[in-house]
Amino acid sequence: MGSTENHDLENGEIVKSSPVVKTRGSLLRTRSETDVLSSVRFRFLRIFFDNVRQVIFGTRLFVLFPAIPMAFIAQRYSYGRPWIFALSLIGLTPLAERLSFLTEQIAYFTGPTVGGLVNATCGNATELIIALFALHKRKIHVLKYSLLGSIISNLLLVLGSSLLCGGIANLNKEQNFDHKQADVNSSVLLLGLLCQTMPLLFNFRSMEAPKSDGSSVLQLSRATSILMLLAYVAYLFFQLKTHSQFFGSQQDEGEDEELLDKETAAIGFWSAFIWLCLMTIIISVLSEYVVATIEAASETWGISVNFISIIVLPIVGNAAEHAGSIIFAFKNKLDISLGVCMGSASQILMFVVPLCVIVAWIMGIPMNLDFGLLETGCLGFSVLLTAFSLQDGSSHYLKGVVLALAYIAIGACFFVQRVPFDDGWHGNNLGSDNEESSFEFGNAMI
Repeated sequence: MGSTENHDLENGEIVKSSPVVKTRGSLLRTRSETDVLSSVRFRFLRIFFDNVRQVIFGTRLFVLFPAIPMAFIAQRYSYGRPWIFALSLIGLTPLAERLSFLTEQIAYFTGPTVGGLVNATCGNATELIIALFALHKRKIHVLKYSLLGSIISNLLLVLGSSLLCGGIANLNKEQNFDHKQADVNSSVLLLGLLCQTMPLLFNFRSMEAPKSDGSSVLQLSRATSILMLLAYVAYLFFQLKTHSQFFGSQQDEGEDEELLDKETAAIGFWSAFIWLCLMTIIISVLSEYVVATIEAASETWGISVNFISIIVLPIVGNAAEHAGSIIFAFKNKLDISLGVCMGSASQILMFVVPLCVIVAWIMGIPMNLDFGLLETGCLGFSVLLTAFSLQDGSSHYLKGVVLALAYIAIGACFFVQRVPFDDGWHGNNLGSDNEESSFEFGNAMI
């Protein structure tokens, strides 16, 4: 390969140009750089589509995802507010389930302790976000009813359905579980019930007074909320660090350990973190829609707001978690079902409820722990009935029937109860109406 001669047409001279050498190495180098760039692009596309397949289409609830953009469109073009409420509520169902999936994926990379803490913190993120938006809108009734409904739903509906389905599917087997886990959760729930009952009982401290001092009840609520948060921290330390063996399934422990060793994360850490942030933002938007349109949906459908808050919101928002608990009960893994139901109830009562009181304190909103006589009574009977049902460490379908029927009775009670729409509905001093009715009841007894 020599030099090439080119004719300069303008000057009539022959110009020798430098040789152009194309070796095999340079061709291979250029081709390899192109392959690397294309492979990088294809790699990112492959990771993206694999994440979409795992996160979006990895659940049977993916058919409900179209409700999310439909809710955005309905809000953008000001369609009927009941439609916005219904579409937002439906869209929250798969998002809540995928949020649990993403926290589990993050737990693969953070270790059991940090992973358990992440799961415990994000396990009821949907309820917490709805509660915070209701607090921001000063709709304290919606906040209290939704949290109370989540606790009762987990204790009676979810656990009752799990025991009922598990008992029917395993009629020829004796269903046993480790009662230590149930005892710990029952003790925590009873402590939360005590702290929540104290402000209500404080209103009856003096039947001679025409009305309770709201500031005293508020101070008591804030003090007991701090105690509940401290108890929840101790509960997490007990569960994740010192006595984690109490909260593991005793059934097929050897097989479970082998499966855990073989299990790997479906997506990477940063992918799971990005998806988690994205879905949290979407949940926040839909939660704002739900809180803003709940009264309109109540008036249109002829159903009271308290029934929608205490029955409909918990059932739809935790549908995926409920289904998972029932599936584990079918497989005779009651320890896992108990962990889902009672763990979620303990977290809402001991963490979400007092956290809302503290956040309201910071925001200058006088929210107390007085949920009302009827509401606190329903919660108390739910906790006691659940504790008595699980005290012997065994299960059968009749226990599930009792818990499920108790939930239906409570649902019927709130279905016929009507809370009037007045100025106090959005006010700060929510407990005033309950306090007045409580003292009228007390004076009548005297």
